[in-house]
Amino acid sequence: MATQTTAVPGRVTFPQVAIALQTLALLFQAVTAGMLLSSSLGAVLHDAGSKVLYGASMLYVLAAILAWRPGGGSPRPILYASGFLVLASVQVVLGVAHVPSLHVPLGIVMFGLSMLALGRVVSTRLTARTGTRS
Repeated sequence: MATQTTAVPGRVTFPQVAIALQTLALLFQAVTAGMLLSSSLGAVLHDAGSKVLYGASMLYVLAAILAWRPGGGSPRPILYASGFLVLASVQVVLGVAHVPSLHVPLGIVMFGLSMLALGRVVSTRLTARTGTRS
């Protein structure tokens, strides 16, 4: 018999933390990309941030799997997280190959997608907290 578990309203879950960390890492990458134009420190910070972002993307996949498996929920968040990890991998390849004409627009798309995912998680949390359904 499968038991479906749900998060306790008002508590922050592992997937919520993972997507927030990923979004913050992307924002950091955007800031350090701008710093690349004016200082050599920008390159060091952008390189370090890329490693953090890649780790955050892997953490998001892990969080999605761990939230799905015991809870019996939809595996759709795993698809989103895995797709994002693929985009992060492409981003790394483009950055190492110094292809800014694709690297920069893909970074913008990734930030937008991460913001959408974060907004979905936050709105779900707020809906659960107030007890209303939309």
